[in-house]
Amino acid sequence: MAAPKHEYYETLGVPRKAPADDIRKAYRKLARKHHPDLNPGDKSAEERFKNVQEAYDVLSDPKKREMYDQYGFYSESGFAGAGPGGPGGRGPRPGMDFDSFDFSDAFSGAAGGAGRRTDAGGGGFRDVFSQFFGGRGGAHQAQPEPEKGGDLEYVMDIDFWQAIKGTQVRLNITRYDVCGTCHGSGSGMSGTGEGVCAQCKGTGQVAQMAGAMKFNLTCPRCGGSGKLRNACPECGGEGRVTRTETVETRIPPGARNGSRLRVPGKGNAGTVGAASGDLYITTKVEEHAFFHREGDDIEIQVPIAVWEAALGAKIEVPTIDGRTLLKIPQGTTNGQRFRLREKGVLNSRTNQRGDQIVEVAIQAPDPRDEDTRELLRKLAKLHPEDPRAGMWAKV
Repeated sequence: MAAPKHEYYETLGVPRKAPADDIRKAYRKLARKHHPDLNPGDKSAEERFKNVQEAYDVLSDPKKREMYDQYGFYSESGFAGAGPGGPGGRGPRPGMDFDSFDFSDAFSGAAGGAGRRTDAGGGGFRDVFSQFFGGRGGAHQAQPEPEKGGDLEYVMDIDFWQAIKGTQVRLNITRYDVCGTCHGSGSGMSGTGEGVCAQCKGTGQVAQMAGAMKFNLTCPRCGGSGKLRNACPECGGEGRVTRTETVETRIPPGARNGSRLRVPGKGNAGTVGAASGDLYITTKVEEHAFFHREGDDIEIQVPIAVWEAALGAKIEVPTIDGRTLLKIPQGTTNGQRFRLREKGVLNSRTNQRGDQIVEVAIQAPDPRDEDTRELLRKLAKLHPEDPRAGMWAKV
């Protein structure tokens, strides 16, 4: 009896008149944020992900969105907007039969007409309700409309080097696939097959909320019989079956943590021969012990000796391509950063490489012998200036 538990536009954070592109962008952002694989053990994130998925499923489909905008809810039963008897009254709508209701007491004539049934357009009060709900009753076996398959989201763990160089991956996914027996039509070859209706699960009725009111409607797909005549014996008339398959694809060089790769047509198959959705693979990249990535740049910290910093030197530093020489100028200070052009990550979209940033960390010698300590004492006498003198002027 409760109203719909989710406001879909509010769930995705978009206005009611948002274009399809804005809805898709909002969904992808929220799906990545709340995906269970990126929030292990977080039940609230899992629930938010389901809500986001539900909202996108309705608002990304023009027919579902039209019904939701008009009535404030959507149901697979096609009630009040989906299918042949939608808005405009272009066809009969099964299931809403008001013949058993007596509304005669609700209307009376102007004078001496108590109990007289008032007609609306010649069809009686029943017809007013039947027209509002899209038809005049009369259960029949409706033909389901084709519906595009939903997208699938998978998170794949890859290591640092796989992300940098690119890699070929194999992913086992479970999806709805086109039925090989009926090729997606849902119909049996012999014309005599019969299967359980997938929409009502064989009950012959579907529940429908209309604001605070709940109706049990005759299933529009099977006409209330709970079965589908001439149904494919393999898929039961749905036109698709659950199947696990291995998908091979290549992750391009430069993939980042949270990068999203689209594999067209590898989502769930559509119903009754409609197009399949897409598969989206989100990459989760492991951190490297030495190289730190910032966008397309690589950052490292390299230790240098006091005399290398003071006198200048050429040192070898590691890069993702191997070793390279870095010139340390005379008088280098601790924490100073140097840039190696185009030694970072290749961006597969721009075909340009980032840079490598090298930060130096000056290491003082360990004075474990008297000769080293004597040299340091002589150095202190040669340079008696206080290195912290300029600090006090700023305090």
